[in-house]
Amino acid sequence: MEIRKLLVANRGEIALRVFRTARELGIATVAVVAPDDAGSLHARSADETVEIHSYLWSEEHIRAAKSVGADAIHPGYGFLAESGAFARAVEAAGLLWIGPPPEALDSGGDKLEAKRIAREVGVPVVPDGDADDVGFPLLVKAAAGGGGRGMRVVRNERELDDALAAARREAKSAFGDDRVYLERYLERPRHVEIQLLADTHGNVVSLGERDCSVQRRHQKVLEESPSPAVDAELRGRIGDAAVRFARAIGYVGAGTAEFVLDGDEFYFLELNARIQVEHPVTEAVTGLDLVAEQIRIARGEPLTPPPRFEGHAVEVRLYAEDPRTFLPQSGRVERLRLPRGVRVDAGVAEGDEVGTSYDPMIAKLIAHGATRGDALDRLGAALADTDVGGVVTNLPFLRWLVAHHALRAGEATTAFLVEHPPLSQTPPPAAAPWRTPFRLNLPAPPPAPPPDIDALSVAADAGGHSSVTAPMPGTVLRVLVQAGDDVGARQPLVVIEAMKMETPLVAPYAATVREVHVQEGDRVAGGALLVELSD
Repeated sequence: MEIRKLLVANRGEIALRVFRTARELGIATVAVVAPDDAGSLHARSADETVEIHSYLWSEEHIRAAKSVGADAIHPGYGFLAESGAFARAVEAAGLLWIGPPPEALDSGGDKLEAKRIAREVGVPVVPDGDADDVGFPLLVKAAAGGGGRGMRVVRNERELDDALAAARREAKSAFGDDRVYLERYLERPRHVEIQLLADTHGNVVSLGERDCSVQRRHQKVLEESPSPAVDAELRGRIGDAAVRFARAIGYVGAGTAEFVLDGDEFYFLELNARIQVEHPVTEAVTGLDLVAEQIRIARGEPLTPPPRFEGHAVEVRLYAEDPRTFLPQSGRVERLRLPRGVRVDAGVAEGDEVGTSYDPMIAKLIAHGATRGDALDRLGAALADTDVGGVVTNLPFLRWLVAHHALRAGEATTAFLVEHPPLSQTPPPAAAPWRTPFRLNLPAPPPAPPPDIDALSVAADAGGHSSVTAPMPGTVLRVLVQAGDDVGARQPLVVIEAMKMETPLVAPYAATVREVHVQEGDRVAGGALLVELSD
């Protein structure tokens, strides 16, 4: 089917990314924009723009496509990208869906169903069940969606009920589905994923792995390909498992099978039935345009021959967020200098506003080199040449991360930011000849608590009074105390929601609540007074 005009049912960086490939293919582009997003870069970058009431309403995207005569819809990532119901509605409207078949979305997008199918075809999965079966620590996970939303680590039975309730609320808000499940929590695995392409002719190929182990709030910070922890034999086994699962659900299009890696053992987590935020690192080492491949597959064309893999690629995500706590920030981007010499996929421009309603990503920086060291060196130089003013960003953290000796040595696991708190001073690396063999024979260090961010939201005076303030702008989701209550150290006081993520603010020590200054549903600015405490 010929595509003359393509609507992207998304916003920000991914919308701009799809527009770029569409133009290279001679396809006109259509942007959609919600009322609170009218000034965004993607809204002024397409050939046509249509206002819709909400990015979450599938009927609005279809109405917009019909109103301008679009032939096809690309869902990007997030929002409706993995909704089988949306895919069916697009096809029922006579439009071409640039994505997997609805049935594959249903099977792959429901994590419980995906794990059942994986077991049937011999793909190892992380054990799940009730708390008694799984044991502690365990992970509460949303059955639908991803991106770290609806996810909580629970270390003992006392925390379980609150974690379940919070995960359900977050999943309902983000995905419209509050189902959650429990699975075993692995303390220090690698997070490795396989990029898949599958066509309508029965061909399924693996494009190698990406290592996404460095994460905060269960969301990825740095991604690279290939993984420093995967050799050719292991790569073959994980790739074969990913392809086997994709065939089992009748997958078509671009997708990513996610795994955790513990030594040379791996466990299937889920299939992300869409393009991934980190897809550029795979594009860099394969030379493929994965969005173009999505469009070719949707047209019914067969896969091109598997590419040759060249070099190493690393990506980091530049966010409007605090570089120590990773709490989202907002404000106007008054100054923006992005580097040359590496690939930059930006979602905002100088003068744009970063609000609290959407993901606060400013840009992705992707460096490619002949070796891993070359790629990291280029990325470090690019970050040094990056400058953002007017809004707090994680740029200092990214510069620290890319220079960190443990990352440079290829040792990062999902516990990296627990073992190395953000922007902490790092000891000089040990001499290279001794480092690796002794490191491999040491037991894993004991679990450490996450970086303590509570003090950043608490100010105390000499009279024994403390003020708990909002660490970022957001909405007060829950008020858990009232004036006169006695509270214990680290007892939750207020829960704030920003970017569909919940952040509980806790008492810094045992105290009495003097006054509560907010109600549930209030929108608050960063630094707003929430609760006063006294000794």
